[in-house]
Amino acid sequence: MTHVKPLLAATALLGALINPALADDKAVVQKFYDFLSNPASAEHAGALKAVMADNFVSIGDHSGKNKSREAFIGQVGGFGKLIPDLKWAPQEVIVAEGGKVIVRSRATGTPRGPLFGVDGKGKGFDIMSIDIHTVVDGKIVQTHHVEDWSGALRQLSAP
Repeated sequence: MTHVKPLLAATALLGALINPALADDKAVVQKFYDFLSNPASAEHAGALKAVMADNFVSIGDHSGKNKSREAFIGQVGGFGKLIPDLKWAPQEVIVAEGGKVIVRSRATGTPRGPLFGVDGKGKGFDIMSIDIHTVVDGKIVQTHHVEDWSGALRQLSAP
């Protein structure tokens, strides 16, 4: 069991050496997290927009109410005003064939006001998210994502 992590790391490195596009896909997706951690930054928003396809779609559930590139960037920018210390740190990145980049990340922040109706009165949150990005020709075309917002609300409302 102790050899699994080094084996996985070696496999990922070998994959990037065999197919440099895999490493490029990882660099493209990193701009997504750079913006999530700097949501009030026009520079980071522009850098993300440059690596998002015009027809990018953000898929957060099965309602069919997906977000376009502009809607996604706008929503995250709003989070920047509400949560100025928002940080979204990738903890594990898996790059796979077919332009798939899977990221397990950690989001932290302290809202200045109510988040989804819950006023944490100065408390912060620390949650996990899982994202599956699809990259085609150096552009993110879609992102499926799940965040533990219910965990954030529990943390904010705890006594």
